[in-house]
Amino acid sequence: MRRTWRFVPLGLLAGLVAEVAVFVLVGRAIGFAWAVLVVFAASLAGLLLLRREGMRAWRGFRVSVESHQPPGRQLTDGLVGLVGALLLAVPGLVSGVVGVALLVPPLRRLAGAGVQRATERRVSSMVAGDLFGPRRVRVYPGAPSTDPGPSPQRPADPAAAIEGEIVEPGR
Repeated sequence: MRRTWRFVPLGLLAGLVAEVAVFVLVGRAIGFAWAVLVVFAASLAGLLLLRREGMRAWRGFRVSVESHQPPGRQLTDGLVGLVGALLLAVPGLVSGVVGVALLVPPLRRLAGAGVQRATERRVSSMVAGDLFGPRRVRVYPGAPSTDPGPSPQRPADPAAAIEGEIVEPGR
């Protein structure tokens, strides 16, 4: 995780360069005043959508909690919607296009599924179950493994279990 954070400044710089380059290209194509107007209109729309998406996310979360359902799907959908609206609100053409893409329902579901998978990988299975409900597990046919490996619940020495003490392997 720490290695990933060191690339954030480089990514922000690349994003800034891309925003300026696209703005210059669009400004040359349609004119500087029109390009500024497009950026301003997109930012205004993003600010309006930010409030709407925030309220929608909060309502979805409350409904799922009140109906005793796992709130994970509503949280990921709301998070993706909020990020899309925030990217649309940030002045820039590239961020606006990415923000609009995150607000389109099929792409929103796809991004939400990615957020869910990333969350499930980073939290314990119990927390993931509380957030997203029971996991779906694919079972592939084939020969089962004969060596289940050491079990942390079972003591290494069966006689020690009878006496009530747990003997850790290797000690």
